[in-house]
Amino acid sequence: MLKKIAEFKDSADRDHSLDWERIHSISCAKIGQILALKRGVDAELAAIACSVHDYGRIITGKQRGHAAAAYAPLKHFLAETGRFTADEIERLAQAAKNHSSKTEIGTPLEEIVKDADVLDCYQYGLPLEREEQRQRLKMILAEIS
Repeated sequence: MLKKIAEFKDSADRDHSLDWERIHSISCAKIGQILALKRGVDAELAAIACSVHDYGRIITGKQRGHAAAAYAPLKHFLAETGRFTADEIERLAQAAKNHSSKTEIGTPLEEIVKDADVLDCYQYGLPLEREEQRQRLKMILAEIS
């Protein structure tokens, strides 16, 4: 993923810097791995899902609609690596596509991505502007304390 991010250039048009995308990708992967171990989900797949969840924002540079924008290009990117089964590609792409829907309950993998995203933003002091993000954070903090 870090290699893919390196293909893009920072610009004033981007909603988030590529440095932030790198940091967020790596730290979400680690958080996702820890949550997966705690929840009995495949930790490697969870780390990968968390690392690629903002693929849509990386390729478009925009926050708005980035989750849905990730689906098809992410499937293509993952298929090109030759490392994933068709089922894994679909699960990873769905997790990226659905990660912004914080009020909807998805698969265990999707829930890990949503939770890692919120917890990572919280740990860096970013504002959780939506009530569903704050509620999710409250549940995550209760789970890990």
